[in-house]
Amino acid sequence: MTIHTLGKFGAVLLLAGAMAGCSSWDNMSHRQKSAVTGAGIGGVAGAVITGGGVLGTVGGAAIGGVVGDQVGKKK
Repeated sequence: MTIHTLGKFGAVLLLAGAMAGCSSWDNMSHRQKSAVTGAGIGGVAGAVITGGGVLGTVGGAAIGGVVGDQVGKKK
C-alpha cells in the first residue's frame, strides 16, 4: 500500500467519521456543530494541500475543528 493510497483511505475514514457524528446533529449545540463542520472542511483542505497526505489531512481536521469551535463560541 503506497502512501498516496493510505492518504486517500485516511481522508475517507475522516469523512465517514464526520458523517457518523452528524447522525446526532439535532442534539448538538451550535458550538459542537461548528467544530464538526470545521474539522470536515479542514480535513478536506489539508488533504488537497498535501496531495492526500495523512499528516496533512489529520492536521487540517484538527486545526479546522479548533477554529470551528472558537467560531461557534461567538454565537
